[in-house]
Amino acid sequence: MTDPRLTLAPLVGEWSVAIVMPGDERPDPLPDVGARTTWEWLGDSGLLLQRWSIPIEGPPNGLAVIGWDEERGTFLQHYFDDRTVVRVYELRLEDGELTLERTRADFSPLDFSQRYVGTVGEGRIDGAWFMAEDHRTWDKDFDLVYTRLPTT
Repeated sequence: MTDPRLTLAPLVGEWSVAIVMPGDERPDPLPDVGARTTWEWLGDSGLLLQRWSIPIEGPPNGLAVIGWDEERGTFLQHYFDDRTVVRVYELRLEDGELTLERTRADFSPLDFSQRYVGTVGEGRIDGAWFMAEDHRTWDKDFDLVYTRLPTT
């Protein structure tokens, strides 16, 4: 594995978060409701920390730790939120596409499979979460778009 910092570097920084639920039109520009996420390195460990806060009712606040798993040959995101949900997602960032996927049981039962697919562009990650209740048929859950905030 090449240095994780090279692969995950496009994520590092502070981003606004926009959520568009199914059936809602995606406004242009997306509204800024104060939802934020940050990705930052944990010292020299090669671990990437993600923290998010969503100041509207419904979506959870949380944090995740991302690191390389040699045995699986992929990055893993260990996810924790304020609903006490704990999950592990496989994470890939290749050719401008960010994918998070949970298709096997971990710290919690696997009642459904989940996948996020986003296109990483200049200052924006445009994507959506999908669910597969039967673990095979993927249906869009909601759009999730990150916009990089200017550094101060």
